[in-house]
Amino acid sequence: MASENVYVEHCKGVNGLDKVILREIRGCSAEVYLDGGQVTSWKNEFREQLLFLSSKATFKPPNAIRGGIQICFPLFGTIGSLEQHGFARNRLWSVDRDPPPFPANTSHRAFVDLILRHSEEEVKIWPHRYECRLRVALGPGGDLMLTSRIRNTNTDGKSFTFTFAYHTYFSVTDISEVRVEGLETLDYLDNLKNRERFTEQGDALTFESEVSVDFHKQAYPFSWSF
Repeated sequence: MASENVYVEHCKGVNGLDKVILREIRGCSAEVYLDGGQVTSWKNEFREQLLFLSSKATFKPPNAIRGGIQICFPLFGTIGSLEQHGFARNRLWSVDRDPPPFPANTSHRAFVDLILRHSEEEVKIWPHRYECRLRVALGPGGDLMLTSRIRNTNTDGKSFTFTFAYHTYFSVTDISEVRVEGLETLDYLDNLKNRERFTEQGDALTFESEVSVDFHKQAYPFSWSF
Protein backbone atom coordinates (compact mmCIF):
# COMPACT_ATOMS: atom_id res chain seq x y z
CA MET A 1 0.00 0.00 0.00
CA ALA A 2 1.34 3.43 -0.87
CA SER A 3 0.14 7.01 -1.10
CA GLU A 4 1.75 10.42 -1.37
CA ASN A 5 2.47 10.42 2.37
CA VAL A 6 3.20 6.80 3.25
CA TYR A 7 5.03 3.81 1.91
CA VAL A 8 5.12 0.07 2.66
CA GLU A 9 8.01 -2.16 1.58
CA HIS A 10 8.25 -5.95 1.84
CA CYS A 11 11.90 -7.02 1.94
CA LYS A 12 14.55 -9.16 3.64
CA GLY A 13 16.11 -8.30 6.97
CA VAL A 14 18.82 -9.79 9.19
CA ASN A 15 19.73 -13.38 8.24
CA GLY A 16 17.37 -13.15 5.27
CA LEU A 17 14.24 -13.03 7.44
CA ASP A 18 11.15 -11.44 5.90
CA LYS A 19 10.22 -8.01 7.19
CA VAL A 20 8.00 -5.07 6.33
CA ILE A 21 9.13 -1.44 6.48
CA LEU A 22 6.56 1.29 7.04
CA ARG A 23 7.66 4.81 6.10
CA GLU A 24 6.24 8.31 6.33
CA ILE A 25 7.40 11.12 4.07
CA ARG A 26 8.94 13.20 6.88
CA GLY A 27 11.26 10.36 7.85
CA CYS A 28 9.32 8.39 10.47
CA SER A 29 9.53 4.63 10.03
CA ALA A 30 8.81 1.26 11.61
CA GLU A 31 10.07 -2.23 10.83
CA VAL A 32 8.09 -5.41 11.44
CA TYR A 33 9.53 -8.94 11.20
CA LEU A 34 7.20 -11.77 10.27
CA ASP A 35 9.21 -13.89 12.69
CA GLY A 36 7.24 -13.29 15.88
CA GLY A 37 5.06 -10.62 14.26
CA GLN A 38 7.48 -8.29 15.98
CA VAL A 39 8.13 -4.58 15.60
CA THR A 40 11.90 -4.18 15.90
CA SER A 41 12.34 -0.52 14.98
CA TRP A 42 10.34 2.69 15.36
CA LYS A 43 12.02 5.98 14.42
CA ASN A 44 10.73 9.54 14.62
CA GLU A 45 11.15 12.23 11.96
CA PHE A 46 14.68 12.92 13.24
CA ARG A 47 15.59 9.25 12.62
CA GLU A 48 15.95 8.72 16.37
CA GLN A 49 15.32 5.15 17.48
CA LEU A 50 12.46 4.90 20.00
CA LEU A 51 12.70 1.16 20.66
CA PHE A 52 15.49 -0.82 22.27
CA LEU A 53 16.94 -3.80 20.43
CA SER A 54 19.60 -5.82 22.25
CA SER A 55 22.99 -6.29 20.66
CA LYS A 56 22.52 -9.94 21.63
CA ALA A 57 19.41 -10.33 19.45
CA THR A 58 20.17 -13.35 17.25
CA PHE A 59 17.40 -13.26 14.59
CA LYS A 60 17.49 -17.05 14.50
CA PRO A 61 14.04 -18.70 14.62
CA PRO A 62 12.49 -20.13 16.70
CA ASN A 63 14.25 -17.91 19.26
CA ALA A 64 12.38 -14.71 20.10
CA ILE A 65 13.96 -11.46 18.93
CA ARG A 66 15.33 -9.71 21.99
CA GLY A 67 13.85 -6.22 22.06
CA GLY A 68 11.32 -4.21 20.09
CA ILE A 69 7.67 -5.08 20.74
CA GLN A 70 7.13 -8.77 21.43
CA ILE A 71 3.66 -10.29 21.06
CA CYS A 72 2.83 -12.29 24.19
CA PHE A 73 0.07 -14.84 23.48
CA PRO A 74 -1.60 -16.99 24.76
CA LEU A 75 0.35 -16.39 27.94
CA PHE A 76 1.87 -13.30 29.47
CA GLY A 77 4.55 -13.93 32.09
CA THR A 78 5.41 -17.32 33.52
CA ILE A 79 2.13 -18.39 35.11
CA GLY A 80 0.95 -21.69 33.63
CA SER A 81 2.51 -24.62 31.83
CA LEU A 82 3.51 -22.87 28.61
CA GLU A 83 6.89 -21.29 27.93
CA GLN A 84 7.37 -17.74 29.20
CA HIS A 85 5.18 -15.22 27.33
CA GLY A 86 3.63 -17.96 25.19
CA PHE A 87 4.53 -19.10 21.70
CA ALA A 88 3.31 -16.31 19.38
CA ARG A 89 6.65 -14.47 19.63
CA ASN A 90 8.43 -17.63 18.43
CA ARG A 91 6.16 -18.36 15.48
CA LEU A 92 6.30 -17.22 11.87
CA TRP A 93 3.37 -14.94 11.05
CA SER A 94 2.08 -14.34 7.53
CA VAL A 95 0.91 -11.20 5.77
CA ASP A 96 -2.87 -11.06 5.53
CA ARG A 97 -3.57 -9.68 2.06
CA ASP A 98 -7.34 -9.51 2.51
CA PRO A 99 -8.11 -8.74 6.17
CA PRO A 100 -11.57 -8.01 7.52
CA PRO A 101 -12.27 -4.35 8.34
CA PHE A 102 -10.50 -3.03 11.41
CA PRO A 103 -12.04 -0.29 13.57
CA ALA A 104 -9.04 2.01 13.10
CA ASN A 105 -9.12 4.59 10.33
CA THR A 106 -6.33 3.67 7.90
CA SER A 107 -7.04 6.11 5.09
CA HIS A 108 -3.84 8.04 5.83
CA ARG A 109 -1.66 5.35 7.37
CA ALA A 110 1.03 2.97 6.24
CA PHE A 111 0.06 -0.38 7.69
CA VAL A 112 0.51 -4.12 7.43
CA ASP A 113 -1.88 -6.84 8.57
CA LEU A 114 -0.40 -10.05 9.96
CA ILE A 115 -2.12 -13.29 10.90
CA LEU A 116 -1.21 -16.30 13.02
CA ARG A 117 -3.25 -19.50 13.25
CA HIS A 118 -2.83 -22.63 15.32
CA SER A 119 -0.74 -25.53 14.07
CA GLU A 120 -1.51 -29.18 14.77
CA GLU A 121 1.83 -29.52 16.54
CA GLU A 122 0.97 -26.55 18.73
CA VAL A 123 -2.38 -28.05 19.75
CA LYS A 124 -0.42 -30.72 21.62
CA ILE A 125 0.84 -28.12 24.11
CA TRP A 126 -2.17 -25.75 24.05
CA PRO A 127 -5.31 -27.64 23.01
CA HIS A 128 -7.20 -24.75 21.42
CA ARG A 129 -7.64 -23.49 17.89
CA TYR A 130 -7.44 -19.77 17.32
CA GLU A 131 -6.86 -17.01 14.83
CA CYS A 132 -4.75 -14.03 15.89
CA ARG A 133 -4.68 -10.90 13.72
CA LEU A 134 -2.33 -7.97 14.18
CA ARG A 135 -2.37 -4.62 12.41
CA VAL A 136 0.75 -2.46 12.70
CA ALA A 137 0.07 1.09 11.48
CA LEU A 138 2.28 4.17 11.15
CA GLY A 139 0.39 7.44 11.12
CA PRO A 140 1.30 10.51 9.04
CA GLY A 141 2.65 12.13 12.22
CA GLY A 142 4.80 9.10 13.01
CA ASP A 143 2.56 7.64 15.71
CA LEU A 144 2.69 3.86 15.93
CA MET A 145 -0.48 1.89 16.58
CA LEU A 146 -0.90 -1.87 17.11
CA THR A 147 -4.37 -3.42 16.94
CA SER A 148 -5.02 -7.08 17.73
CA ARG A 149 -7.94 -9.46 17.35
CA ILE A 150 -8.15 -12.97 18.78
CA ARG A 151 -10.81 -15.36 17.45
CA ASN A 152 -11.80 -18.74 18.84
CA THR A 153 -11.85 -21.27 15.98
CA ASN A 154 -12.49 -24.42 18.04
CA THR A 155 -14.79 -26.61 15.95
CA ASP A 156 -16.68 -27.71 19.07
CA GLY A 157 -17.29 -24.15 20.22
CA LYS A 158 -15.39 -24.76 23.45
CA SER A 159 -14.25 -21.53 25.09
CA PHE A 160 -10.71 -20.84 26.30
CA THR A 161 -8.95 -18.24 28.38
CA PHE A 162 -5.71 -16.47 27.55
CA THR A 163 -3.57 -13.49 28.43
CA PHE A 164 -2.07 -11.10 25.91
CA ALA A 165 0.44 -8.25 26.00
CA TYR A 166 2.58 -6.01 23.83
CA HIS A 167 5.94 -6.49 25.56
CA THR A 168 7.60 -3.20 24.59
CA TYR A 169 11.28 -2.34 25.01
CA PHE A 170 11.68 1.44 24.90
CA SER A 171 15.00 3.11 24.20
CA VAL A 172 15.82 5.21 27.27
CA THR A 173 18.68 7.71 27.32
CA ASP A 174 18.55 8.59 31.03
CA ILE A 175 16.54 6.33 33.34
CA SER A 176 16.47 9.02 36.03
CA GLU A 177 14.32 11.17 33.73
CA VAL A 178 11.68 8.47 33.18
CA ARG A 179 8.25 8.71 34.81
CA VAL A 180 5.37 6.28 34.34
CA GLU A 181 1.98 7.73 35.25
CA GLY A 182 -1.54 6.38 35.51
CA LEU A 183 -0.84 3.24 37.57
CA GLU A 184 -2.04 4.48 40.94
CA THR A 185 -4.32 1.99 42.79
CA LEU A 186 -3.46 -0.86 40.38
CA ASP A 187 -2.28 -4.21 41.74
CA TYR A 188 1.06 -5.57 40.59
CA LEU A 189 3.24 -8.64 41.10
CA ASP A 190 6.86 -7.91 42.06
CA ASN A 191 9.08 -10.36 40.19
CA LEU A 192 12.03 -9.49 42.43
CA LYS A 193 10.03 -10.56 45.51
CA ASN A 194 8.73 -13.94 44.35
CA ARG A 195 5.76 -12.33 42.60
CA GLU A 196 4.31 -10.96 45.82
CA ARG A 197 1.22 -8.81 45.16
CA PHE A 198 1.24 -5.09 46.00
CA THR A 199 -0.95 -2.08 45.22
CA GLU A 200 0.70 0.96 43.63
CA GLN A 201 0.25 4.06 45.79
CA GLY A 202 2.20 6.78 43.99
CA ASP A 203 0.93 9.02 41.20
CA ALA A 204 4.07 8.28 39.16
CA LEU A 205 6.75 5.60 39.06
CA THR A 206 10.41 6.58 38.96
CA PHE A 207 13.39 4.26 38.81
CA GLU A 208 16.45 4.25 41.05
CA SER A 209 17.28 0.53 41.03
CA GLU A 210 16.34 -2.70 39.27
CA VAL A 211 12.58 -3.08 38.79
CA SER A 212 10.60 -5.98 37.35
CA VAL A 213 6.86 -5.91 37.92
CA ASP A 214 3.70 -7.12 36.20
CA PHE A 215 0.66 -4.84 36.40
CA HIS A 216 -2.82 -6.22 35.84
CA LYS A 217 -5.92 -4.27 34.88
CA GLN A 218 -8.97 -6.17 33.66
CA ALA A 219 -7.77 -8.29 30.72
CA TYR A 220 -4.79 -6.11 29.79
CA PRO A 221 -1.56 -7.08 31.58
CA PHE A 222 1.66 -5.20 31.08
CA SER A 223 5.11 -5.23 32.66
CA TRP A 224 8.05 -3.01 33.44
CA SER A 225 11.64 -4.22 33.73
CA PHE A 226 14.57 -1.84 34.27
